Amino acid sequence: MTDNKLDKFLRVDTIVEDIVLKDLLCKGDSSTSQAAQLQNGSLEMAKIYYIGDWAVQLGPVYAETSFNHAPKGLDLINYGKWLVSAVQSSGRHEIVSVPTWDFYNMPPGEYEKVLEEYDIIVFSDVEAKNFQLHPQFFNRHLFGTKILTFPDRIRLTVEAIHAGTNVMFLGGWLSFNGEMGKGGWGRTQLRDVLPCECLEVEDLRESTEGFVAEGAIPEHPILNGIDLSSMPPVLGFNIVKPRPGCDVVARWKGEGSPAISVGQFGKGRVLAYTSDPAPHWGCNFVFWDMYAKLWTNACDWLVSG
Repeated sequence: MTDNKLDKFLRVDTIVEDIVLKDLLCKGDSSTSQAAQLQNGSLEMAKIYYIGDWAVQLGPVYAETSFNHAPKGLDLINYGKWLVSAVQSSGRHEIVSVPTWDFYNMPPGEYEKVLEEYDIIVFSDVEAKNFQLHPQFFNRHLFGTKILTFPDRIRLTVEAIHAGTNVMFLGGWLSFNGEMGKGGWGRTQLRDVLPCECLEVEDLRESTEGFVAEGAIPEHPILNGIDLSSMPPVLGFNIVKPRPGCDVVARWKGEGSPAISVGQFGKGRVLAYTSDPAPHWGCNFVFWDMYAKLWTNACDWLVSG
């Protein structure tokens, strides 16, 4: 990049920061405090790598005869778009969202680069098999031709957290222990860096009437300016147990199970939210008027350690 182009880039970056700062100063007390923090440099900006909450939809499927049926439709669905928008809404943080299969297909060395470059890693509906297996294990042309081993992504994640990378573990059918145990996080060394304890059986708690959270530590920075009494119902969550030495910030009302838990592991901070930030569990949650603030608060807390 030439000096002129670099100067122009830096001027644009400064203008954007000034706009964000003025916007914060025009808002309420908590935003004014954030503006002051941004101005004096005490409010961190974060790079976030969000894995999960994408899907490919095939269908609907039509059976036209006893011998012929076919899917007539193909759609790529980004369920994570609401969380991406929420994180970007402050103007401070940047976020990259990738499907779980991109994480699974990473060649050796690629995940290590992600852990080095990003301040926060988000896992949502990413079952343990995506950490423990590699596509080449199923390439029959390689069988019997060479040793097939790859860097252990669970070990890399645990080591990165202790070295200062921050992580969000978010809920869903394939999170924590998950549906029929498919999540599997508690059966791996990820249990050593989770701020809650996974069940050893299926942990889904679902209801068509939904659940709402209530503060257990209402003064915690993650709940700053958040009125949980206005939270719309989520349609399910993963049942977990509190972990000694970690904080339960919010619980599921009437259930007692942690909704938001946090902990410090080495130099890294970890947050567990036991419902889904996206549909279907979160289909009401995503349009809550405090949805964006909750997630920006979470990011701010994670990188302020």
